[in-house]
Parts: sequence; C-alpha cells; structure tokens
Amino acid sequence: MFGYIVLNQPEIKFKDYDIYKSFYCGLCRELKEKYGLAGQLSLTYDMTFVILLLSGLYEPPTRRGTTRCAVHPVRRQTVRKNEITEYAADMNLLLTYYKCMDDWKDEKKVVRLGYAKLLEGKNKETEAAYRKKAEAIVTHLNSLSALEKAGETDLDKMAGTFGKIMEEILAYREDSWEPALRRMGFYLGKFIYLLDAYEDVEKDIESGNYNPFSEDYIMEGFEDQVRQILILMLAETCREFEKLPIIKYADILRNILYSGVWCRFETVSKKRREEQEKKNVRSI
Repeated sequence: MFGYIVLNQPEIKFKDYDIYKSFYCGLCRELKEKYGLAGQLSLTYDMTFVILLLSGLYEPPTRRGTTRCAVHPVRRQTVRKNEITEYAADMNLLLTYYKCMDDWKDEKKVVRLGYAKLLEGKNKETEAAYRKKAEAIVTHLNSLSALEKAGETDLDKMAGTFGKIMEEILAYREDSWEPALRRMGFYLGKFIYLLDAYEDVEKDIESGNYNPFSEDYIMEGFEDQVRQILILMLAETCREFEKLPIIKYADILRNILYSGVWCRFETVSKKRREEQEKKNVRSI
C-alpha cells in the first residue's frame, strides 16, 4: 500500500532531483545499517517524502557524503542523512513488519510471513523505542482488517482508518506544528488508501479479496468519481502543507504533492482506457 508519494521527475529541476535522490539514498543506507539487507528491501519513496517534509520544517543538521552500492557499483552516490532519516527508517520498519503480519493473518501469504520473521528481532527494539506510536499503528491496522472482513462499504470510514496511521507517522514531535502535520497525514493517508484500492480493484475482484470499490467499478463514470475523491483528499493535504513555514525543499515537496502523486493514477487510468478500447475493437 506504499510507493505512491513520488516525484514527477520530468517536471523537476536537476538540482532538486539530486537533493531528493540523496535523501532517498540516505534512507536506503540507514535501513541497511540499522536493519540489514532485510530492512533495506523495505525502502519506499513515501518515507523519502516524510524525510523531506520534516527536514524542511525542523531543519535539523544534515550530513552529506558519498557511498557506493550494489545498484550503483561504479559511480559514488551523494547521500544526505539527519535525525529524521533515522526516524523515517524506524517508521518504515514498523509499517513493513505490521503490514506483512496483517497480510499473513488475512490472506495467509507465506512469503509475507517469512519476511516478517526476518524483521521480527529488530522490530521489537523499534517497538520499545516508539511504544505509543507502535500501539496506535497496530490498533488502526487491526481496525482496518476488521472492517475489511465485515465487508464495510463506507469509503470515508475505510480510508480514514488508514489516514490515522499516516497521522502518527507525520506527528514527529508534540509541538505547535503537530495539529497541521496530523491533519496533513490523515488526508494523505486517505489518498494513499483510495489510490491503492483504485489500482487493485480488478485484481481484487478476480481473486475475491476485499476492495471498497468493488461495487462501483462497473458503474459508468467510475474513473471520474475516483478522481474527484482523490482531488478532495489532496486539496485538504495541500491546505495543511501550505500552513507550514517550509522554505527548504519546498519546490521538491510541491512537485510531489501537486504533480507527482498523480503519476500512478494517470498510468493506471491510461492502461484501463487502452484495454477497454482493445475490447471494443474485438467486439466489432
């Protein structure tokens, strides 16, 4: 359910892309150093966004260096890391572990259970360090699972439950910025949940898995309906973002929020239109 909060790379300046990539590489290195290769495999673009957002707001001292890795063995890559990189790596691990266990409980995915077992030892340490957040995330994931099993059709309730998880991730400190960050996380989480459901609806219907759009998918105007809902979620997200006094990395963050997050929707929508056109041609 992650990987949607990305850049629109063709629309970003080279220097901004380099900064973004250096924070992404920094998160990758942090995951490997703290949690090994298993942790590194959980790397997501979403957490890179979290790092840029919180770094832009709190402006912690940031270390810059270079490194080589298996993906880029020849050319050294620029890396940026700070205290928020460490926090994002910890949140990334918690979310990955709990999601794997949730997939095992709900769908008996053996591969997900195996991955969770690889993360289990390190996850216990992270849980202890973030007890309050860990308990909140587990509570909301359990609520989401229960609603799915009950066949809940209320989109707002389903998306809102996941939104509460993203609230916890963005609420880095208990300070004057916490309310805006929580509201931003809530609506961004709703956007992620709904976009994930939109992308998976055909696959879920075919496999018999829960999807909140299952009943609406065949209705005329489904694409426009989803687009309008997603626009509303992002409008609320961006409204809270613009309240924050962020100057550093602001151009990168705006590229993501106003453009990048739509990349997956447009890709899926285009693919569906093309497949429908092919079906129409074959039926003639």
